[in-house]
Amino acid sequence: MNAVQTYRYLQPSALRAAGLDLQTCGGPAANPRFFAGFLTAPAAAAAGLLAVAEVARTRYHQPRNPASLDPVVTGSRGRLRFESFSGCCGVYARMDVLPAGLDGEISGHGTTNVDVNPPLREALARVGGIEPLHVAVGPDDLTVSTMDGSVVERKVPLPGRWLRGFAEVHVLTAGFEPRAEIPAAEAAAFLRRLPAATDRSVLWAVPAGRTLRLTSRPAPGAVCLAGAGRLAALRGVLRHARTLRVYGPAVRAGSPAVPSTWELDTGALRVSLTLSPEPYRGFSGEGAALAALALDDVVDDAELVGALLNWDPMIDVAALADAAALPDGRVRAALAQLGTAGRVGYDVADGAYFHRVMPYDAGRAERDNPRLLGARALVERGAVERDGEDATVRTDAEVYRVRRHPDGAYSCTCRWWARHRGQRGPCRHALAVSMVAAPVEVLS
Repeated sequence: MNAVQTYRYLQPSALRAAGLDLQTCGGPAANPRFFAGFLTAPAAAAAGLLAVAEVARTRYHQPRNPASLDPVVTGSRGRLRFESFSGCCGVYARMDVLPAGLDGEISGHGTTNVDVNPPLREALARVGGIEPLHVAVGPDDLTVSTMDGSVVERKVPLPGRWLRGFAEVHVLTAGFEPRAEIPAAEAAAFLRRLPAATDRSVLWAVPAGRTLRLTSRPAPGAVCLAGAGRLAALRGVLRHARTLRVYGPAVRAGSPAVPSTWELDTGALRVSLTLSPEPYRGFSGEGAALAALALDDVVDDAELVGALLNWDPMIDVAALADAAALPDGRVRAALAQLGTAGRVGYDVADGAYFHRVMPYDAGRAERDNPRLLGARALVERGAVERDGEDATVRTDAEVYRVRRHPDGAYSCTCRWWARHRGQRGPCRHALAVSMVAAPVEVLS
């Protein structure tokens, strides 16, 4: 179910004589101003912002009319981040403008939406040369309440699925490791060899010297590449990049399809695309965040840890643990819980969480998850009967057997588990059993 989010802009974003003027809305204050200064790599930044906006406009599975959704922008100490999801929620795009890419001051911090309209996209496509580009993110000293006739207001059906996508993708990418790094020239040749955009096959990329070799089967060290055409948005950034880095979880022979991250680094900024395990699968339905959503015992920890976040570009877990007087494991569990409300993300390049605050209803990811709602209903009805490490779950029409394995994972006799085998998160029966189980080790 989509929600309607009202965006208020003082005026459309535009590339003016004085520089790039990006209009924002919402966040900790109406129309906040995050940054005013120069981007030291203007052409690369323009290409990166176009890539993030292009992903937001695209539905890779069952293409339809462009979504034209506005990317999310976060300003923090020494860094600007632009994020978006595709219309099908199967591709997560991000551009991180690093300290080397900024010649100015981050004058505020927070998270909001940035207006990337068709005229601005056309102007960004014409940016070139080596002259620094001046950027103003958000109008100066103006608020929504002072507007009189100059507001650009749009209603966009997006927050429900995007929030669930943000809740899922940080959990998935936190388990990624670097798998390959190749020079930009070899990356360009690799991208040219990829199948057409209409190809929906699941391939695997294996490091081979200075390049990557595609295979049809997984092997140790391989990275999943499902729907290779979904990497097309990176092509505009290639001419500015130094390297292509690829990240993913550990796989072995016979592994199922998994997500992956493909990142171009220009030195001044990084542009990345995270792909869902298969083209028809959106991150909003992966179920990776269900365990964090179900752990009521970490809510208090999350409130404490959330109060200590201070907009650093990288969250230091050890420092947070000291400040909160909590073990590292409980802090990581709290960060996972905060991520389900969009309050933190994960950067695979830094191997660290980062702080953001989404301009959406923080409880929506939990309320709109049917498996979580179903699991809570089962617990409230007393449908779970524990039997050591295993359990029986009784519904109105069926009886299911849930087993807990030595690695902590659950299996179930229901049709959901038989179909997905745990690859899309736990079923509602296993989730209900986990809710009534003894506290897990990370909370001890």
